[in-house]
Amino acid sequence: MRTALFLLLLLAIASVPGSLLPQRGENPVAVDNFILKHQFFGKLLDSLKFFDVFASVWFSAIYILLFISMIGCVIPRTFQHLKLVFKAPPDAPKFLDKMDAYSVIEGANHAESKELALKWFKSKRYRLKIAEQEISAEKGYLRESGNLLFHLSLIILLLGIAFGSLFSTNGEAILNIGDRFLNTPTSYDSISYGRLQSPAGLPPIALTIKDFHATYNPVNNAPSDYKLQVMAQNPFNAPGKPITIKVNSPLTYGATKIYLQANGYSPIVTVRDVNKKVIFSGPTIFLPQDANLTSSGAIKLPDANPQIGFAGTYVPTFSQRFGQAISSAYPESLDPRLLLGVWKGPLGLDSGIPQSVYKLDTSRMVRLGTVALKIGESYNYGFGTVTFNGYTQWVNLQIVHDPGKNLALLGALIALLGLIFSLLGRQRRIWIKFGEVIEIAGLAKTRVSDLEVEIKELLSRINP
Repeated sequence: MRTALFLLLLLAIASVPGSLLPQRGENPVAVDNFILKHQFFGKLLDSLKFFDVFASVWFSAIYILLFISMIGCVIPRTFQHLKLVFKAPPDAPKFLDKMDAYSVIEGANHAESKELALKWFKSKRYRLKIAEQEISAEKGYLRESGNLLFHLSLIILLLGIAFGSLFSTNGEAILNIGDRFLNTPTSYDSISYGRLQSPAGLPPIALTIKDFHATYNPVNNAPSDYKLQVMAQNPFNAPGKPITIKVNSPLTYGATKIYLQANGYSPIVTVRDVNKKVIFSGPTIFLPQDANLTSSGAIKLPDANPQIGFAGTYVPTFSQRFGQAISSAYPESLDPRLLLGVWKGPLGLDSGIPQSVYKLDTSRMVRLGTVALKIGESYNYGFGTVTFNGYTQWVNLQIVHDPGKNLALLGALIALLGLIFSLLGRQRRIWIKFGEVIEIAGLAKTRVSDLEVEIKELLSRINP
């Protein structure tokens, strides 16, 4: 047991780097940036697998050793406990006066007292060993059963966590209203797999985003409700079923849950060249920067001549106080504006260096102008025009497949049950000897016990 406790503490300590350092499975870009910033230290940590803690050999070794230790602890104790449960209570000690709550009854009828004692023991569900001159009674193995259940629950919990980490998937997708999502790897913005999970294991789920409605408190601008209406299909070719997804009400298919995680706005713009030919048209996802959904994003046109980029800010409800920057006064689009900075020059998309689709790298570009547009307004930037046509809303869905969660939940429930049994169970023994006098005494196996109360009750039955 000491070994298991030590390994459990060691496992908790080993998990700390996985929380403090970026992990390659979750954010490989952050890992690369960390290594570039801390050259020697970063490479040393990488060689020790500190950026992939939960898949490292040393973490797995601790995990497996803990699992083996728990099994080695529980199985022998279980067999020993079963032997004791079905074994008759031990004989009375030679000297009962050394035991707890020792009492003596004089002048009582032994046969009648023995019969009354047996009735009382049976009413209290004691296990009995009856001899001619003594009675041995025992009760309270529920406490040890609870301890064994608790340790068994830890094994089940470890199995659930291991099964989930091996066969789970966790991904996110940002979708505009009207978009269709297929549960395939190419539909995700980011996705991570368990060690033994493959893209072929993704369940065949299809969603069509029909509508999204957000309700806000006008007093403090805080969101009060989010409702996402989708048409769901499982499998892909099944008839569509209308489903409402809320923040705390995910769409569930077996071990797969689809959560509504975030929302925002996508301004719809149309860009034309000098010949009025449309070179871009449609919504572009902008990311919220504050609670009132002031959002920023970028539109990149690598096929334009010259290459053009727009660094934009979308303001749902226009507000500008004297001497302050333009911002949103309310999360709903009551008076929307699109602020654009127009830039020309190389966008850097062919450099091989990854860059965010939501930001514009203007280090080698020249600004052509800035403008604030209302819906329907256009701006001529010299090499063409850009028109703000309106907006649509987007939602961020988190799709989680965790087949080990039910096993982990079962382990947690068994642990709770075991703790309850451990707290309620009080193992104790009572002996009665019939000699010249009737001697009664007991032994409490736990500090908190009602042994003295029970012996007093037994005395009142035998010698009223």
